[in-house]
Amino acid sequence: MDADAPIVRISRRATFAAAHVLCRPDWTEERNREVFGACATDHGHNYVVEMTLEGALDPETGMIVNLKDVDAVLKRDLISVVDHRHLNRDVPFLRGVIPTAENLALAAWKVLESGFEPARLVRLRIVESENNSAEVVAG
Repeated sequence: MDADAPIVRISRRATFAAAHVLCRPDWTEERNREVFGACATDHGHNYVVEMTLEGALDPETGMIVNLKDVDAVLKRDLISVVDHRHLNRDVPFLRGVIPTAENLALAAWKVLESGFEPARLVRLRIVESENNSAEVVAG
């Protein structure tokens, strides 16, 4: 990659629906309700995933990465695993993790991070509701 070449960023968005419960099995029901409130019982969300990738522009294609390939990785590695699932019980990469928006964003980052070469994942945001989201950014 030419050191003087500008870096271009693109963003992609996808959605999924999933259920979860925020609780620690080692806590009492009362303690879970005290800490997690209404989220201490089973409920669901219509989530939004927003990703930003960066890389050098390919002069032959005019793209940093083909969006068709981005969509395929996103669907295969994340959406198909979480969509219409219970995050606590059905998603292997969330086993033993309290599926807060923060933990879900971190787990999704780990799952997707290396899938977009030559582009690089630099931002991943999980929107859980209109009032709540979590974002991971490259360090």
